[in-house]
Amino acid sequence: MLYIGIMSGTSLDGIDISLVDIDSQCRLVASHYVPMPPQLKLELLSLCSSGADEINRAALAEQKWARLAAQGVAKILADTHTSAEQIRAIGSHGQTIRHEPAQQFTVQIGSPALLTELTDICVVTDFRSRDVAAGGQGAPLVPAFHEMLFQQQAKPCAILNIGGFSNVTLLAEQQETYGFDCGPGNVLMDAWIEHKKNTPFDKDGAWAASGTVSQTLLNTMLQEPFLATQGPKSTGRELFNLTWLQSLLAQLESIADHDVQATLCEFTAQSIAESIILAQANTQAVWVCGGGAHNKELLGRLSYLMPTCTVASTDVLGVSADWMEAMAFAWLAHCCLESIPSNRPTVTGANGLRILGAIYPA
Repeated sequence: MLYIGIMSGTSLDGIDISLVDIDSQCRLVASHYVPMPPQLKLELLSLCSSGADEINRAALAEQKWARLAAQGVAKILADTHTSAEQIRAIGSHGQTIRHEPAQQFTVQIGSPALLTELTDICVVTDFRSRDVAAGGQGAPLVPAFHEMLFQQQAKPCAILNIGGFSNVTLLAEQQETYGFDCGPGNVLMDAWIEHKKNTPFDKDGAWAASGTVSQTLLNTMLQEPFLATQGPKSTGRELFNLTWLQSLLAQLESIADHDVQATLCEFTAQSIAESIILAQANTQAVWVCGGGAHNKELLGRLSYLMPTCTVASTDVLGVSADWMEAMAFAWLAHCCLESIPSNRPTVTGANGLRILGAIYPA
């Protein structure tokens, strides 16, 4: 019951690889992180919007991605003295380059056929498109995994994933699992600090903590219509990106760079907190995973905005905040091979339960 989960998120910082034992419960055996080469990151980022020669560029980029992922798989197998034959399947999310559920499509690239050839392990991939075909958003997909993993946890609670974007799973006794994308996670904060300081992310939220929130900019961002909509809903770089931010800044008086960062942090915190409070007002705890779990300033603001809730990393519960999503895609691969539906219509809006994933046998 050994699976490998591969997750490459919207932050484009690298590829998370987890070795997972899916037996009586889902247990992380080992993990490995593969940093994204700067040139490949630029290539993948450029594919998130229209451009020249897209098909050729996407094909070449996904080959590079697959080779990088295969190297990571080889490393985790070597480190754990595990053979390819012992792995039932790899669950590979691939790299999202477009997410347009309103137009009934979502695109993740990752050359699963090449990944299968390079690893000699069955690959399960393309988890989102079946849900979209069934009328759903195709995102978020991790709530079913959270439902399984945290079934013994005190409820009502929320499992909050803060990656490039933020999504939440709401769990309550005798109620169906609910969840949705809240809005930006790290994406705007990362984009701004990289644009201004050539630094990929704001460690501990220190730069944001050094600034003062611009109420004018904050109010402008909070008017974004997406934030006022009820789930099911999902979003991505198609909406929230550096160009979106710069277009808003261009309409306002000059704001100091570190104040912009402070405002982006507050915007992220408020959009998350308000969406959780609106959807599940009696939430007792918010358990945070993803890269944003390390942003002390962001978690501090969430605690302030939700004073009746415990806000803490899933590490407290014994589940690694850093490897949650990679573990989820190992489990999703297992569900596909066992013909277990793994979407949740209450989350995505799909017309019913569906078995997700496409299988590339070894």
